[in-house]
Amino acid sequence: MTINIICETKVPFRFHYKKLAQTVIMAAMDAEGFPYEAEVNLTLVDNERIRKINADFRQIDRATDVLSFPLIAYEEPGDFAGIEMAGDEVINPDTEEVMLGDIVISVDKVLEQAREYGHSEKREYAFLIVHSMLHLFGYDHMESEEAAVMEQHQKQILDGLKIYRGGEA
Repeated sequence: MTINIICETKVPFRFHYKKLAQTVIMAAMDAEGFPYEAEVNLTLVDNERIRKINADFRQIDRATDVLSFPLIAYEEPGDFAGIEMAGDEVINPDTEEVMLGDIVISVDKVLEQAREYGHSEKREYAFLIVHSMLHLFGYDHMESEEAAVMEQHQKQILDGLKIYRGGEA
């Protein structure tokens, strides 16, 4: 398992954010039954940088909390059967790991949303990672049925880590 963490901004968290990222990513992979060794890139940025990325890739010129860039297109969310057919396009030739994709998180938004929602920065950060990992596994929340499934998976993973909404994690 390779998790590349790139910090493009100051990270003022009072918890070990790199260790938590690894724990959360691995918990998401375990919960979804991902059957391969994997590589995930996590980049931590400020609001201005994520605004620019959002504008460049989604044509939405505003800051957001998290962006997900999956490298794999799934027939169905969480259906990993097609990965072998994707072949070399999704395999890192140096490590032979499946490259799931990239996660970009605004540290500013983690701080803002933790205050806004009344829970810890640790919980908000973990939530955004889980949310993005599910996008890397093909889940989405554009339709209410999809959102309900994704929310159930998010809650299950975070509850398994004993990271709860509203309380200090």
